[in-house]
Amino acid sequence: MLIVTLIAANADTPSPGSVLDVGEALSLLESAGYSAGEPSWLEPDQVARIGLTGVNSVNLRDVRKALEPLSDRIDFAIRPADAPIPKLMLSDMDSTMIGQECIDELADFAGVRDEVTAITERAMQGELDFAASLKERVALLKGLPEHVIAECLAERVSPNPGARTLVRTMRKLGADTVLVSGGFHHFADPIAAEIGFQGVVANRLDVEDGHLLGTVSGPMVDAAMKAHVLERERGLLNLATEQTMALGDGANDIPMLNAAGFSAAYCAKPIAYEVADFAIRHNGLTAALYALGIPRTKWQD
Repeated sequence: MLIVTLIAANADTPSPGSVLDVGEALSLLESAGYSAGEPSWLEPDQVARIGLTGVNSVNLRDVRKALEPLSDRIDFAIRPADAPIPKLMLSDMDSTMIGQECIDELADFAGVRDEVTAITERAMQGELDFAASLKERVALLKGLPEHVIAECLAERVSPNPGARTLVRTMRKLGADTVLVSGGFHHFADPIAAEIGFQGVVANRLDVEDGHLLGTVSGPMVDAAMKAHVLERERGLLNLATEQTMALGDGANDIPMLNAAGFSAAYCAKPIAYEVADFAIRHNGLTAALYALGIPRTKWQD
């Protein structure tokens, strides 16, 4: 059995009188040959759950395709009825947990924003090798005073809607949480602390005499490393794949999304939406809690 979760746009802050149209989803499912049960409300008027009998995880993509006409108006997730609440959650940082690409904002302080932003966009679309593109972008920051990073963090960087609630709720429910970023510890460490992550994996900017050297040191946190961290943490916790969850937005996140038992793409590039189990287009990150069947009464703000 599969559970379809339908989430109205802006479900956390609905307009007065707005009600999720469940009927259209039922019609699409029935037209595709699925046997849908009576909808139940996870959140009154905003989040509904529908059981599909006679199907299992093999049919997930087909059910998603049947509901695709709704994707321009609502968010929806499909999970096996017996899927567990994840006990390990990994997430990307830039443009996922926060609304910015930190290296682009830092480049603005260095006067090279246009050059760096263009490279970032191509890397996130999967058009460039991430490691090579990161080295190229960091080289453009050579000579920038280290103290500018703190200014950039304070003035430019902010969590995406629902980030704190998602992370803190998952921790409340017993999950280990790790922020895995292709960005830098200078940003990731304070952001993780603010949002509530227990662990951080990121790249390290080389600094000498208070200025950036334009290089990074240590193992590169690229797409392969993100997936490796998920598998490493899963093994340390002795968890099944089905007990893991990952969130991301770009090409660099795809191996991690593929390795997780449940994956969500938030305001993502098309290439990430294609592989993720759940596409969040019309809500904040708390939509992932709805997708897991966790009502607002169990959230930790």
